[in-house]
Amino acid sequence: MEKKELRKGYTTGTHTVASFRSCLDTLLVTNEASITKTNKIDNDDLDVTKGCEIVVNLDFSSKDFLLNPTFQKAHYFESGTNSLEIFAGLGVGVVTKKGLKIQPPYPAINPAPLNAIKEYFDIKTKDMDNLHLKCCVSVTNGQEIAKQTANSKVGVLEGISILGTTGIVKPVSSSAYIDSVKIEIEFAIQNGYNPIYFTLGNSAFKVACEKSNEEGIVEIGNFVYDSINLATTLKAKEVIFLCGIGKMTKVYQGFKNTHNRFGIIDFTQLQLDIKKNLNYEVDIETTLTVKGISQELEKVGLLDAFYEMITKRANEQIKKWFKDSNVKAIILEQKEVLGW
Repeated sequence: MEKKELRKGYTTGTHTVASFRSCLDTLLVTNEASITKTNKIDNDDLDVTKGCEIVVNLDFSSKDFLLNPTFQKAHYFESGTNSLEIFAGLGVGVVTKKGLKIQPPYPAINPAPLNAIKEYFDIKTKDMDNLHLKCCVSVTNGQEIAKQTANSKVGVLEGISILGTTGIVKPVSSSAYIDSVKIEIEFAIQNGYNPIYFTLGNSAFKVACEKSNEEGIVEIGNFVYDSINLATTLKAKEVIFLCGIGKMTKVYQGFKNTHNRFGIIDFTQLQLDIKKNLNYEVDIETTLTVKGISQELEKVGLLDAFYEMITKRANEQIKKWFKDSNVKAIILEQKEVLGW
């Protein structure tokens, strides 16, 4: 079968910068307010902002802008005697908590697109004097899109964030999700959460909520390796990784991503490991699920030992990936054994 070439896309930041350029070019020619709309180019990544409409308004006054209702201060740039103010319109979030790249109470537009906008403004207005412009960045239905993100948890209210470092969203890496995980880890570290909880699945999230509030919990999806890599790189003091025994078995077997499209549990190897560590041979002919194996081991009094084996091996695997990692894996079933 011929391998499909996956599509790349562009970040919300790249689209916003392109729209701003178009607006500024038009305004400088016509000397009138301008507006540019663009739809975020689709790609083969997992990204809730795919296809969203980004709207940039540029005017001499902000009185007609439809702004995010959250209190905000505009990003303000000066270039000689000229100035530019950038506001969050409807659908673009406003930062309300510390710990992100943008401080409160400013529009959630990341430094990379902000710098690109400032640079273009500098270039195009260098021969002008006393030009004072107002810019409003909006996203159609951005408030609804934001409900599918972690924005409200980290204090970005009433809209999405305008992101983008390299400008290109690579497919398959699910970079948008991983970027979100990175933001949440940074936020938790900056706000003093220790330990930070990584959860995989709704049950794990509910358990973590018994120990921490949502700001200290990061839902990592299936991106185990990528998330632990981020925690290690960002020097999180302690991370507790919670998931069920099925997914944790995949971790100990070396799966960096626990989604089924990356492979299934090797039950023959699991059978051999149980024989070696617990001196018992499970029947994998009649049950090819970890839950079924757990039930069999419970009948012979080896369930707790099985939990301990899976947890120990998973933690060993994490150390193989990152020897300096401060991530500790705990299976949900084992939390009862540990007296949680």
